Amino acid sequence: MGIYIIVIAFMLLSAGVSWRLKSKFKEYSQIPLSSGLSGREVAEKMLRDNGITDVKVMSVAGRLTDHYNPADKTVNLSEYVYEARSAAAAAVAAHECGHAVQHAKAYAFLKFRSAMVPALSIASRYMQWIILIGIFMLQTTPVPLAIGVALFGLTTLFSFVTLPVEFDASKRALAWISQNGVVTRQEYGMAKDALKWAALTYVVAALGSLATLLYYASLLMGRRD
Repeated sequence: MGIYIIVIAFMLLSAGVSWRLKSKFKEYSQIPLSSGLSGREVAEKMLRDNGITDVKVMSVAGRLTDHYNPADKTVNLSEYVYEARSAAAAAVAAHECGHAVQHAKAYAFLKFRSAMVPALSIASRYMQWIILIGIFMLQTTPVPLAIGVALFGLTTLFSFVTLPVEFDASKRALAWISQNGVVTRQEYGMAKDALKWAALTYVVAALGSLATLLYYASLLMGRRD
């Protein structure tokens, strides 16, 4: 029952944070940005100001699907953020450009996270099956579960490495939009609040992953005892 309690608890917490993020984003999206810049214009200006000329700003389908792709050097903004002229759009656009700045400056945590991606893609593909087999075979041999725990540990590490990457991108974004007159003091508060709730989604995901890892590890340790 332990794993179900953990999963349900963090599912509820994650849903609550996600709802709050969407609520804040919707609220701040309804307030026009005083500078009149769209998300695309904010992104392009931030890239120029940081001397980055080899990154393209693209529009992608969906809502809150914004991301930076270091592989092809693109800042991908969701359709709304790309066109909108609000504090929320400015915050998201600048945050994604914060990742581009990290890439250009060889930010250590971003390099580490990117290096983990190939191994993580393999681990994610087989991890749950190996853990499931390991639990069924636990009374016979602990080896499959030990492998599963190691793989899950890799995904958990990735979740925690992601945190400083996201926090730093928001820090860069907020400093830039404030220093370059993109937002007023009131709009800055909105942008900061929106990015705070976005960051909390990563925190909840990391803690949920850690709690689940500890549960699987306790099963393994119990078998060895």
